[in-house]
Amino acid sequence: MTIDDAEATFAALADHIIDGLLARDPVTATSLGDHRFDDRLPDLSEDGLSETLHTIDQALSAVDQVDDLALDVSAAVDLEILRARLAAEQFALETLVEHTWNPLVANPGTALHLLLSRDFAPVEERLASLAGRLAGIPEALETSRLLLRDMPRVHVETAVGQFRGTLGMVRAEVDAALVSAPGMRRVVEPVQAEALGALEAHVGWLQDRLESDLATRDPRLGAEKYAATLWSTLDAQVTPDELLHRAETDLVRIEGEIARVAADYLGEPVPPPDDAAVLVRRALDAVAADGHVNNDTVLPMCRSAFEATTAFVRRHDLVTIHDDPVEIVVMPEIHRGVAVAYCDPPGPLETAMLPTFFAISPTPAEWDDGRITSFFREYNAHMLHNLTVHEAMPGHVLQLAHAKRGVKATRVRSAFWSGPFVEGWAVYAEQLMVERGYDAGLGPREALAIHLQQLKMQLRMTINAILDVRVHSRGMTEVEGMRLMQGRGHQEEGEAVGKWRRALLSSTQLSTYYVGYVAVMEIVADLRAAHPTWTDRQVHDAVLSHGSPPPRHLRTLLAI
Repeated sequence: MTIDDAEATFAALADHIIDGLLARDPVTATSLGDHRFDDRLPDLSEDGLSETLHTIDQALSAVDQVDDLALDVSAAVDLEILRARLAAEQFALETLVEHTWNPLVANPGTALHLLLSRDFAPVEERLASLAGRLAGIPEALETSRLLLRDMPRVHVETAVGQFRGTLGMVRAEVDAALVSAPGMRRVVEPVQAEALGALEAHVGWLQDRLESDLATRDPRLGAEKYAATLWSTLDAQVTPDELLHRAETDLVRIEGEIARVAADYLGEPVPPPDDAAVLVRRALDAVAADGHVNNDTVLPMCRSAFEATTAFVRRHDLVTIHDDPVEIVVMPEIHRGVAVAYCDPPGPLETAMLPTFFAISPTPAEWDDGRITSFFREYNAHMLHNLTVHEAMPGHVLQLAHAKRGVKATRVRSAFWSGPFVEGWAVYAEQLMVERGYDAGLGPREALAIHLQQLKMQLRMTINAILDVRVHSRGMTEVEGMRLMQGRGHQEEGEAVGKWRRALLSSTQLSTYYVGYVAVMEIVADLRAAHPTWTDRQVHDAVLSHGSPPPRHLRTLLAI
């Protein structure tokens, strides 16, 4: 068999496997832009999960039969990415078994929101699919209640809030969509009513678990399971011990850097290490006071920041900018209260020409004045520039536009992004901009203010990884975690409280940013060393030219 024949055979196999996985996971299919299964919810019954595992087992057997030596480098990388993804799915279903203890898994909110938030098809077609998913909600929630055993209290508390958000969406957003297509009322309204009843009953059941003190499971994975999850989900060759040691070492380095920038901002000498935290806190307080933001100004400020960052990237020729449509929008209520912004691109398999959403969050309607003030002290005007760099330019918006155009042997890299690469690039972009002197067009003092915020985010990213390891494998307490975040991380109380809950609600996700950043930084440095005459644009375009693969595979693709 020739190389061309081997690659064609593998591409066909990859397509077959991806189709099988997406048929078993219709919500992921919709998010990727494959709309063949838009009227379905995942089958999380015992029989459904057994069928999914059978699909994965068959796919792994088929992948193991592929001769990687008969493939070129690009196809061989896709083979390994596919193998790792299948193994990760298998691990999640057989070992993590979240459907038996995490009530968030069964929330259909994302499945519905994906059909309402983008005009990838006429509203009538999307509402017909929505009706199918609404009709499946009562049975899906009944199945979830049968499978769920002891649950962590923090997961149940969070699920109650998120299911209430889904209730509100099914009422308000579905009604709003029906205004545009009144002819669909007879199809949608009956299943809408049944779904609302099922959701209300499920929220009541979850509240009963809390009131009856039945949610007592420890949310921590434990050392052995955490180590396996770290490898499985991040596809990175790092152990918890290695990750923790490097992150804690880097934390000391970043503390020294932010102290020097804080001293420059305040016009004072750099203090001894024991006194540095007080000086950094004074500088950050001054920056927050100087950068007042409120619910009325946050959206226009982010629009201005997007214009300024885009102009800076063009002027300094840092990387190619593709003129894909970007809409800066108000974040839906159900997603507010965690971060002030996120990037929501169209799925990589989407065929319709759709914009990327750069979503900006006012605070949730129920927050009191004190919580709002704390939130916007953390996300002040200077921080909004750094956040825009991360989420939009030259972070996620730009990187994902490159990924869509990247050279790929199969659909594998389109369907399966690497979180560490995507987040690692965005964090690298923050550092790149301050190193090149980004000042939003306002001069040297603003450059220092933005640099302070970038370093504060570096502290946060590094502490996130420390939290992740120590919470799930070292028994870190809430008091210890809050002291670390508010003390060495200089975080506002509201930010730290939310992050502690996130550390309990997730595992390894908080390490994604740090692991990815370290890997991307090393790749860029090695690529510059291999090509010393290359410009910034040549280096960065090369890094972004292969989609969003795990960093270890990007090295292979770049031949470094």
